[in-house]
Amino acid sequence: MGMEGKIFEVIVPKEKKIKIKDGKRTTVDEKIFPGYVLVNMIVTDDSWYVVRNTPNVTGFVGSGTIPAPISDDEVKMIQKRMGLEEPKFKIEFVIGDLLRITDGPFKGYEGKVSEMDEAKGKIKVLISIFGRETPVELDFLQAKKI
Repeated sequence: MGMEGKIFEVIVPKEKKIKIKDGKRTTVDEKIFPGYVLVNMIVTDDSWYVVRNTPNVTGFVGSGTIPAPISDDEVKMIQKRMGLEEPKFKIEFVIGDLLRITDGPFKGYEGKVSEMDEAKGKIKVLISIFGRETPVELDFLQAKKI
């Protein structure tokens, strides 16, 4: 539409996350702010008209008729979050937590967290087998807090 000089960049903020589906670990792109798009542009009547009349655009953040700009620091923070190549593991356990194993050969067992490896997304759980505490290494997605 000839707006290259006024509309510079359009970003859909996404990050990679790990999910388990059908017992297999998969990496998926998940939107950081679902329904939002960041546009780097010079706001003029023409450029504003083009963005406002883009299909599926329903509204804007800000009060009044002109959208509110976000700071460069906020944009850099979002870009940094998007730029991480390795997906993040969100381990919600702490050492000593009681949990129930929800997947794998020890499904249904209960145990206590003894070690955590956040870089690999693994936890070591002590479960009782034949009256003895036995350490079992699990993926953090294979267990839930009790």
